[in-house]
Amino acid sequence: MKILSNEDISDLEKITLAAEELTSIELIDNAADAISAEIMSRWLPGNRVLIFAGWGNNGADALATAAILAQQGYAPEIYLFNIHGNKLTPECRICRDRLLNTCAGSIKFLEITGKEPFTWPEIDADCLVIDGMFGSGLNGPLPRSFQLIVHNINQSGATVIAIDMPSGLMSEWNGAQSRENMIHASLTLALTAPRLSFLLAENAPAVGEWKVLDIGISHNALRDAPYTYYLVEKNTVSRFLPPRNTFSSKKDYGSALICAGSYGMFGAACLSATAALRAGAGKVTVMSASDGIPVLQSAVPCAMFRDGGKGRVINSIKDTDKYSSVAIGPGIGTDHATIDALESVLKAHNAASKPLILDADALNCIALRPLLLNYLPVLSILTPHAGEFDRIFGENATDEDRLRRAIEISRYHKVIIILKGRFTAIVRPDGKIFFNSSGTPAMATPGSGDVLTGIIAAFMAQGYKPEKAAFIATYVHGVAGELAASRQGEYGVTATDIADNIGRAIKNIQE
Repeated sequence: MKILSNEDISDLEKITLAAEELTSIELIDNAADAISAEIMSRWLPGNRVLIFAGWGNNGADALATAAILAQQGYAPEIYLFNIHGNKLTPECRICRDRLLNTCAGSIKFLEITGKEPFTWPEIDADCLVIDGMFGSGLNGPLPRSFQLIVHNINQSGATVIAIDMPSGLMSEWNGAQSRENMIHASLTLALTAPRLSFLLAENAPAVGEWKVLDIGISHNALRDAPYTYYLVEKNTVSRFLPPRNTFSSKKDYGSALICAGSYGMFGAACLSATAALRAGAGKVTVMSASDGIPVLQSAVPCAMFRDGGKGRVINSIKDTDKYSSVAIGPGIGTDHATIDALESVLKAHNAASKPLILDADALNCIALRPLLLNYLPVLSILTPHAGEFDRIFGENATDEDRLRRAIEISRYHKVIIILKGRFTAIVRPDGKIFFNSSGTPAMATPGSGDVLTGIIAAFMAQGYKPEKAAFIATYVHGVAGELAASRQGEYGVTATDIADNIGRAIKNIQE
């Protein structure tokens, strides 16, 4: 699903009006039908409903929704802001007049012009508030005169539904703007497409749950619309996971090398290797410190073992060119000898233009020796969580800051960054960002990232380009976590559970 800006959606609306020979009012009515249907499916007419409408087309959507709710047995109280009495757009004026002509006896309506004192209505936790004040109509912070209104709504404890976008929230970048000056919605009903800001953690209090509503935008126009951000869903991934050829053999599915583990951390190597096998790699070899042989060959007997150095840590990573994919990092530690070995393999793969998968302690090694960034092979995949990212590239106060920095780093070093989180962002050097929609809080468990590394290695071993392997593996990882949580509950999932459900996840996606 494409993630679009307000400007993108405005362009699509203009194309739709021309192509479908619709009027702007008909498009607003489509939106109101979808909004009211969603509201009626969740809340009964007995709720007290307050609707706050602005003077733009977001207000028109709210007024048209109010008319439908009134006709369906609700008794909405509508507060229309029309400062100085001359601000309404033509569409908002039409919707106001139509509402008053058809529903005057079943609604409470107040138009606020500023010419007379306005008494703020009593709002309590049992109320349903519909925010149709600004939506996507702002290009800057919420006007100060409306910040008090927003604070009153937020402090009321009422259930708040935002039409299209919570008033005060920008569609993409919000910078240091205070989230306290934004509506805190329980539910955001986005029209046509989600927005980038919905996917960033610091905006969660404003957005709440969100759902995209179809308001009749031209499917051809939506299909052809350019995009920078994309939300990866099941239908995106399923077409890249065809059934296997009946006559195939393990040599058809590549060979993955996973450099992982050190004394006390051989479990990370086991998790990555198991994940690579479950995700379909033809052959999996684990390179680790020699002390790990008994653990690895007992825990993951289907994988082969290569000695990466005598003793407790990896101190040599050689002869990697014969493998279809190479992943380095889970549990390798940050010993000086290990960093030296990482530097050698980075230089070799950089010279050969062969990408690597770098995770966990490989990233921590780079943080300790930042010059290693200069040797990153083109289209290598880095998989940091927020802490690992900040250790390498500097502290970031918000997800937005971190994402913007990741875009710069990806473009500069020509690498793919999988920035892990609720909506994991796969940041590509061409500037496109793919956000993952699968997953569950149950995956916030030690070793989950090691499993993801193994899945990426498996798909790259099978011939997927890094750009595709990154988002396919991330989605499969999330589904595996969901399946694990369905059995173990959100509190009980371990990384082993996630790895054990990878095969089921792929089957689920294919179906």
